[in-house]
Amino acid sequence: MDNNELHIENQFLGSGWSFPVTFRKETHSLAISKYIENVNQSIFIINNTNFGERCLLPTFGSVLQQFIFRTIDETLFGEISEALKTTLLHNEPRINVEEVDVTISDELNTTLNIAVYYKFNETNSRHNYVFPFHLNEGTNLQHS
Repeated sequence: MDNNELHIENQFLGSGWSFPVTFRKETHSLAISKYIENVNQSIFIINNTNFGERCLLPTFGSVLQQFIFRTIDETLFGEISEALKTTLLHNEPRINVEEVDVTISDELNTTLNIAVYYKFNETNSRHNYVFPFHLNEGTNLQHS
């Protein structure tokens, strides 16, 4: 990808407040996320927002919370994959989700890694984003 193509892609992806919202002490300004980082933060925010949490955007968010405490099996993986594809289709117009891969990330089967593979609509360049999804409530109990 040459510099001109990279500039066009970056313009399309834009920028916005970083998440979580933070301030830069040295410049007395908000921290800004740009380009791919901005898209990945958007995916994170969408997947961690329940429907109805945003009063003015009641259809914004995902249904991931409905999967907590479910039995971990291939059916669950498929349901999460389809739910995220639909959620991102409706909430993140800059990308086209190609695949969502769900895997178990720990030996206690309490956390899933969800990898979202996507292309940017404007430029067709491929990227991915992986985030953990905790199926069980966290505790301080030690397993023997």
